[in-house]
Amino acid sequence: MTWIFVAAGIGTAGLAVLAVLTLRVAAAARDLGRELHRARLRLEGGSAGRAGGAHPDRVGRG
Repeated sequence: MTWIFVAAGIGTAGLAVLAVLTLRVAAAARDLGRELHRARLRLEGGSAGRAGGAHPDRVGRG
């Protein structure tokens, strides 16, 4: 009967580790999304200030 409690404890500990790792991956994905958004804004802002105006592929897209 003791082995059932040991197995349940090990299973719970394993799930806790997976939960922590899931939270870390979710936070890293959120940070990456923010970084990509900032990079996209920097790239779009740099192209709008050129002599040619807006990028030709972006004209007509609302």
